[in-house]
Amino acid sequence: MTWEWTPETLGALERFLRERGITDGPLTASRIGDGHSNLTYLVSDGVRRVIVRRPPPPPVPAGAHDMLREARLVGALAGTNVPVAAVLAVGQIGDVLDVPFYVMDYVAGPVVTTETPAALSAPDDRRRIGEALIDTLAALHAVDWRAAGLGDLGRPDGFNERHLRRMGRLVAAEDGTPPPEFAEIDAWLAAHVPAESGAAIIHNDYRIGNVILAATPPGRIAAVLDWELATIGDPLFDLGYFLASYPVEGQDRTPTEDLGVAVLEEGYPTRDELAHRYAAATGADLSNLSWYTALALWKLAVLYEYGRRRAVAGVGDQYYRDDALVRAFLAAAHRAAGLTTAGV
Repeated sequence: MTWEWTPETLGALERFLRERGITDGPLTASRIGDGHSNLTYLVSDGVRRVIVRRPPPPPVPAGAHDMLREARLVGALAGTNVPVAAVLAVGQIGDVLDVPFYVMDYVAGPVVTTETPAALSAPDDRRRIGEALIDTLAALHAVDWRAAGLGDLGRPDGFNERHLRRMGRLVAAEDGTPPPEFAEIDAWLAAHVPAESGAAIIHNDYRIGNVILAATPPGRIAAVLDWELATIGDPLFDLGYFLASYPVEGQDRTPTEDLGVAVLEEGYPTRDELAHRYAAATGADLSNLSWYTALALWKLAVLYEYGRRRAVAGVGDQYYRDDALVRAFLAAAHRAAGLTTAGV
C-alpha cells in the first residue's frame, strides 16, 4: 500500500479532531497493523492517542472497504459483551481526505501473532487467551443484531449457497468454469452446502492477530479489530474461519496461520478443544464443521487468486503476486474436505 499523510492532510485531520474535542495540537501519524486491506494509523497530539482507519488507495473494487459501514457496526457493538474500541468520529469524503474514514479510541495492549508477550506467557494465561478468543466469538454470535439496528447489514437467508456462488465468480471464466486447480474443491463445496445454522453478526476475519489483548494476566481480550468484512450470516462460517486460521503443530501452514503461530506455544487450547467449547456455549451442531472450514480456506484461496491477478496486472497490493500463497490455501481446503491435493 503506497499512501502517506502529507502536511496538508495531517493539518486537516488536526483541525477535524480539534473541532470535535478529540485532540488539541500538532499531530503525528504512524502506520500500524499487518493487514493488506484498510489502512490503520496511530495518531497522537503528544497527550492523547487515537486510531484512524481509511480505505486503501485506489483502485478499490466496488463495494469494498466501506468505512462508514464498518464504523456503524463497531458503534452498534458498544455496550455488548463483545469488546470494541469506542468510535469517536466519522469523516465523510472531503472532510479531511478524498475518502471516508473514522476515528476510534486507542486501546492499549499487545496484538499477538508469532509470540506471546512475556507477561502473558505462563501456560495458564495462554490457555485463558485461547478460551477468551472462542468465548468472544460465541458472545458476538449471541448479539441481537436486529435490536442493535443492524437488520439491513446482510441477507442471512441462503447465505451459504449465495456466498459460495458470489465468491466463485471472482475467479471463474466467463462461462462460469472455475480455474482447473479450484475445480475439485468447488464441486465438493457445491455438493455439500448445508442449511444455515442460524443468523448472527459474523466478523469474517476473526483470528488471534485481529484482537488486542489486555497487557496483564489473566489473558483477556481488550478489543476486537478489523470489522471491514463483517456481515449478517451463518455463525459457523466464523467458527470455521477462526479454526482454519489456528495452526496445528506438524501441519503445513497457510498465510493466515503464519500470522498466528503463537498458538503453537505450550498452554494454548487445541482446535478440537476450542470447537467443543464453542458448542457448549452456543448449543451449535458442529456435524458440518469440515464444510465451513473448507469453505473458509477456499474463500481465502479465491481472494488471494483475485489479488494475484490484480497484482500481475499492475494494480492492487503486490504482496498477493506470489501464487504459492493461493496454492497453500487450496491444499488446506482440500485437506479439510478430505480430498486429494494432487495438482494443487
